[in-house]
Amino acid sequence: MTDTGPVDGPVDEPVDGPARRALRAPRAAGLAGVLFALLLAAAVVLMRLGLPQGAGAATPAGFTDPARRDAVRAALGLVPLAGICFLWFVGVVRAHVGAAEDKFLATVFLGSGLVFVATMFGAAAAADAVLATAHPPGAAPPDPAAWDFGRRFAYTLMTGYAMRMAAVFTCSLSVMGHRFGVLPRWLTVLGVLAALTLLFASSNVPWAELVFPAWALVVSAHILVVGGRRARQGTAVA
Repeated sequence: MTDTGPVDGPVDEPVDGPARRALRAPRAAGLAGVLFALLLAAAVVLMRLGLPQGAGAATPAGFTDPARRDAVRAALGLVPLAGICFLWFVGVVRAHVGAAEDKFLATVFLGSGLVFVATMFGAAAAADAVLATAHPPGAAPPDPAAWDFGRRFAYTLMTGYAMRMAAVFTCSLSVMGHRFGVLPRWLTVLGVLAALTLLFASSNVPWAELVFPAWALVVSAHILVVGGRRARQGTAVA
């Protein structure tokens, strides 16, 4: 008589295993990604308008418009919210990749995401220092050299370091999505192109940092659409 009891040892992974379940959390990962993209894009636009680069912004005299100071304050208020949504997105993605994740890619993905948030917060802190020293209450205007240093420091952190970490994050997530078969080829190619743009053009081309939230918005929208379609199919089958 054949023994039909439980069999010890590894069991073949079902077709819909952890690798296929990666990024299948549309309401969590998708919404967090959309919120992050919108918040970061708004913060970048407000910061660019309120604290522009160029010769005209090299002295605090160009920062006398209250509307520009209000734009910087609004951007600084959005940055922490964007960071929270970004970390939520990273956590949901890692949770749904699970045991199927490639350790090397997962380390690069997580590390670049954490460094991106840290440098983004550092750039916001530098911009806040510029805002505080521009026209402190009851004080004389700051030294133009100190003003220019703070302004350049904020932009260097954001465009020179944060965006390069964003490039690594974008590339690693695109490779993971392609390897697990959860991102279409066109979205993988788009991610690689976005990573190259952020890596080589972010510190030289104004507004190039908007490529990152634009890519995040497209990926998040794809996750929401695909996840909703699968949910409707599962309901129909049930």
